[in-house]
Amino acid sequence: MAKPASYDRWYRRVVIAVPYAWLLVFLLVPFLIVLRISVSQSALAQPPYVPVLDLSAGWQGVKDFIGALSIENFKFLFGDWLYVASYLRSLTFAFVSTLILLAIGIPIAYGMARCPQRLQPVLVIAVILPFWTAFLIRIYAWINILQRDGLLNDVLLALGIIDTPATWLATDTAIFIGMVYSYLPFMVLPLYASFERMDDTLLEAAADLGCPRWKAFWLVTLPLALPGVVAGSLLCFIPITGEFVVPDLLGGSDAMFIGQTLWNEFFSNRDWPVASALATVLLAILLVPIVFYQTAQSRALERR
Repeated sequence: MAKPASYDRWYRRVVIAVPYAWLLVFLLVPFLIVLRISVSQSALAQPPYVPVLDLSAGWQGVKDFIGALSIENFKFLFGDWLYVASYLRSLTFAFVSTLILLAIGIPIAYGMARCPQRLQPVLVIAVILPFWTAFLIRIYAWINILQRDGLLNDVLLALGIIDTPATWLATDTAIFIGMVYSYLPFMVLPLYASFERMDDTLLEAAADLGCPRWKAFWLVTLPLALPGVVAGSLLCFIPITGEFVVPDLLGGSDAMFIGQTLWNEFFSNRDWPVASALATVLLAILLVPIVFYQTAQSRALERR
């Protein structure tokens, strides 16, 4: 017995509503709470900000609440070089780390896609294997590797590359190593999915037309893998920008990342309004590449 069309429409609406409800409850509502705190003022109270909406006062309480809100915290952020420098440092490290991840991830993913079919599942498992260990434990392991008497210096001394132990820990180099190690699977897997779906006959056609392998890679393979490149870049750039654990454990104390600044404002200074303003601006910054990508995708679809 065929189901009525109204049932199919109702079923589709329910299925579509589930992700929207998820985003509403776990993204939009928390963001609105953070945004509301960001336009408040810090106070020695519980909660540590004012004003607090008093519904028992009726409409007058709502008017007093709205009238007490201000954007002074945002003005304070952009007037203090400490916060601006934290944003710039985080964005710079995220951008450079993403480029390094692309340079490493493209050969790995391409090699995985060109391996025999029976070996590819094993290689995929090898890529995601680090996820089986807690993230914090893996970063602590890098502390032991990068310290002055750690494994890295022992290997370099044994190979004769260096004469005295080098300083790796608490440097920018250590941060880049931690970032690249931590987020490499997020870059490799989308790239591998793009390379694996590619039609090999296109490369054969390029070879028949006299195109060298390196040129075919740049003119055929890489453009076809562009969705994986963009997906992997966004999956790495966005969380790296707000990363807290890697800079805090592997980096020095001379310069703060935005994740560390957020933590200090929330838990050390207990200045929730300023911390919420920091988080709101960070979210606005991270929305820029997403909106840019969506706009480019829409224009590409319109040209087809």
